[in-house]
Amino acid sequence: MEEGGATARPRRATGRLCSTCNQRKAALKRPKTLEQICRECFYSVFEDEIHNVIMDNNLFKPGERVAVAASGGKDSTVLAYVMSELNRRHNYGLDLFLLSVDEGITGYRDDSLETVKRNEIEYGLPLKVVSYKDLYGWTMDEIVKTIGLKNNCTFCGVFRRQALDRGAALLKADKLVTGHNADDIAETVLLNILRGDIARLSRCTFITTGEDGPIPRCKPFKYTYEKEIVMYAYFKKLDYFSTECIYSPNAYRGFAREFIKDLERMRPRAILDIIRSGENFRTATSTKMPEQGTCERCGYISSQKLCKACLLLEGLNRGLPKLGIGRARGTNGLNKRVEQRNLRSERTGSNIESKQCGTLDF
Repeated sequence: MEEGGATARPRRATGRLCSTCNQRKAALKRPKTLEQICRECFYSVFEDEIHNVIMDNNLFKPGERVAVAASGGKDSTVLAYVMSELNRRHNYGLDLFLLSVDEGITGYRDDSLETVKRNEIEYGLPLKVVSYKDLYGWTMDEIVKTIGLKNNCTFCGVFRRQALDRGAALLKADKLVTGHNADDIAETVLLNILRGDIARLSRCTFITTGEDGPIPRCKPFKYTYEKEIVMYAYFKKLDYFSTECIYSPNAYRGFAREFIKDLERMRPRAILDIIRSGENFRTATSTKMPEQGTCERCGYISSQKLCKACLLLEGLNRGLPKLGIGRARGTNGLNKRVEQRNLRSERTGSNIESKQCGTLDF
């Protein structure tokens, strides 16, 4: 989604006039439409499309506090810049903040956070940083040292999602916006089909999610191509961090990403078509969907007695890192085994207290 991929310099269109204004020389070919277009018109259509998405979907209301998830990568950097510009230009009336998560990955996240701090000054947006170490008692470096490179993305994804919600709660934010782009959403549709994950498939194309949770999440870049985000950042000379996470080269999502890129090369509209297909999927009435509840330990949203983060932490703190790894449908048994172990530990007086998954109660 963020730092890796699509970092090549944009292809310049030469010798033709802009197809939009017919006045200036074309500087690039839009990946989404293949139009020959000048820089000025590209900036305009790029920003106008995002503005139209925001307005058509009523993403914000005047006076809302909005946290912008900022990693320092291209997506979140362009998101922070464009949100700041549109908020000022169209008078959204939003109170914007930058929110970053420090996963504790030496030589990667510490460097990208320096980029976010520079953006904080340049864009004039206050920054809040929350860390895995403070919230969970572990850094990703420590987790990878314990479990190895396999399944480390599972831990990071679960912890990061909850860390963003907890950081947004600290900021008293009404909404959280993320830089998920059209490529990311198309990848997610494909992954959920491959996994047979009906519950996630039914909601992964929503532009706003988590409305039944602590803080709604919005995706203004839902229909924005990753290549166009790179072009915008390149021509605007935005300061962003472009190194891929050192722990993610073998992530399962990477294979879906390569497939989507192959489709885009053959037919640029393929990305939007996959998203439209996802939007039009209907879940059969006979399909049993998980019931949303709250974690008994930390109060975070969960369809089980213990949320995924608490299960993963339970395993880490007890020296059983594989405890919370597996498909969601098997977590009922995991919850029961955790409860049984806790009861046995209490009877013998040797209970090892797991660190609650976060220092905030929802």
